[in-house]
Amino acid sequence: MDIDGARKRIEKLKEEITFHNRQYYQLDSPTITDAEYDRLMAELISLEESYPELVAEDSPTRRVGAPPLDKFETVLHTEQMLSLSNVNSPEEFREFNDRVKRLLKTDGDIEYVGEPKLDGLAVELIYRDGVFALGSTRGDGVSGENVTVNLRTIKSIPLSLLGSERNPVPSLLEVRGEVFIGVEDFRALNSSREENGQPPFANPRNAAAGSLRQLDSSITAGRPLDFFCYGVGAVDGASFNTQSDMLEAFKSWGLKVNDRYSLLTGADDAIRYHVEMEAMRDSLPYEIDGVVIKVNDFSLQRRLGSTSSAPRWAAAYKFAPRTAETKVLDIVVNVGRTGVLTPTALLEPVRLSGVTVSRASLHNQDEIERKDIRVGDRVVVERAGEVIPYVVRSMKESRDGSEVQFKMPKACPVCGGHVVKLEGEVAYRCINASCPAKLKEGLFHFASKGTMDIDGLGIKLIGQLVDRGLVRNFSDLFRITREEWSGLERMADKSADNILESIESSKEVRLDRFIHALGIRHVGAHLASVLAYEFGELASLMRADKDGLTAIEGIGEEVAQSVVEFFAEKKNLDLIESLKNAGVVVKGSEKPKDGPLSGKRFVITGTLDSMSRSEAEERITALGGKSSSSVSKNTDYLVLGENPGSKLDKARELGVEVISEEDLIKILEV
Repeated sequence: MDIDGARKRIEKLKEEITFHNRQYYQLDSPTITDAEYDRLMAELISLEESYPELVAEDSPTRRVGAPPLDKFETVLHTEQMLSLSNVNSPEEFREFNDRVKRLLKTDGDIEYVGEPKLDGLAVELIYRDGVFALGSTRGDGVSGENVTVNLRTIKSIPLSLLGSERNPVPSLLEVRGEVFIGVEDFRALNSSREENGQPPFANPRNAAAGSLRQLDSSITAGRPLDFFCYGVGAVDGASFNTQSDMLEAFKSWGLKVNDRYSLLTGADDAIRYHVEMEAMRDSLPYEIDGVVIKVNDFSLQRRLGSTSSAPRWAAAYKFAPRTAETKVLDIVVNVGRTGVLTPTALLEPVRLSGVTVSRASLHNQDEIERKDIRVGDRVVVERAGEVIPYVVRSMKESRDGSEVQFKMPKACPVCGGHVVKLEGEVAYRCINASCPAKLKEGLFHFASKGTMDIDGLGIKLIGQLVDRGLVRNFSDLFRITREEWSGLERMADKSADNILESIESSKEVRLDRFIHALGIRHVGAHLASVLAYEFGELASLMRADKDGLTAIEGIGEEVAQSVVEFFAEKKNLDLIESLKNAGVVVKGSEKPKDGPLSGKRFVITGTLDSMSRSEAEERITALGGKSSSSVSKNTDYLVLGENPGSKLDKARELGVEVISEEDLIKILEV
């Protein structure tokens, strides 16, 4: 491969890995297996080693994970929380061992500590004078999310440490470890969710990560989270000579340590430990995908040091992916709550890692074509630590010509609505707003405070309405009788009267709120306001074409295409007509008149204390100003709320004036 070819491939790999990092670390929704991800990263590392001049500052190889989410306060780690480099075979581990010996200039055997590599979420706990004071996720290794309140709900995390005269508690102790959910607890959790009509979690790692990132700590408290300690950051008032000394000290202070760690001498002993742990993998009460091998002596660890992203004194020695061969009997399509169509392979049942597998995700049409998977193919299925298996590849050499290629249906298999693939996306979507597969979540959005504002209509109540067949589209909400409301679980006569009153008062709605309520893809509250003020009435918007939409400031190609396709769908037009017949009156909007803020553009970042973001944007618009969701050279003011995001950096880069919430209030009071 020449340098131009390498440059193109590196850019492609960077894009793919960055996408999968976000899916895995931020959204807790991985779309590929760990083994597939590792293959992408290994290829990128190899290319960057061959062409060091092509290594960029934004390369995923220079990052530990993904940036923290905006919804929690950011915490800076005193010492960086590094990731681990992977080894996947005895030969690769021997290379790691030889490199350690070479850097330490020794011919003797290295003493290591082996520990099970848990498949959970890395966190840091800070104890001050023995009391748990702060907890955070690893985030990008430099900073993470403050999840102290949620970590306090985990029973295996002590709120105070146990000291003794021989081993007193240090004044400062930063503990690193893993939050996880055990296998049996995970099965029970998923069983409970399915009984309550909730989607099951894909795997224990996703369940643990999602549970720890709940804004409502009572939800976290109801999840079976567990914790093991394995590392240390800053310490005042104690010292450790070795990793094993540290683990024993942790245990003496009441911190939970995985007892399956082992002292190892040399490479052969470490490889033996890996083999033993892999053999007992399926019998352990928690998921592991390998073992971690660390140089035991802390003074040697300091001599070895670290790269920008990983220590030179430790390696994650991964297990081989769990695979089996079987046959694709059919490929069926499931429709998710956002309308995304996901193909799933129905398989000839096969035993894999102690369970019988008969279904496997195929992710999307592009993935099927990339792997060339056909109905009738013999395929390799991989579990690789995941609860839901994936098809790794087709065995093309086994084909006899009877295999059938798969194509995504043009009509939704649930409702018959049109299926579209938007530019720049791999997903195919049903765009029928009344599709039953999308209905519950769509109804919740439709009734929420920023849209139709139907007070008291929560997701559980919506679930009853849909499950009992009382609601098949949004307009049915306005036709439910008092007797039908009263017949629902936990719905007394007074509650029925209250919700009927709320529904009646919601029938007269502003155009911007109605547009937002329809759930048009990419059209949030702000863009709904832009469209409402631009077109003035619903009928005009429904007739708009793509060129007319993109001519509006703030409306790009993607949004325009989404709006045009939504109003081209007959089922959506029928829904709007049905809402009107049910008594819903959509009030037109006039373009804001000139005012004291005419010509001024505002962007809000972070959370405001005195008002919601939508209220602030409405007040800005009422005074003739404009609000936007992104910072550009045309932005006049960036309003800085609590926990601001990357917009602040962009504003500073462009020289945009940054003002506080108090400054905004003064401006709005002119």
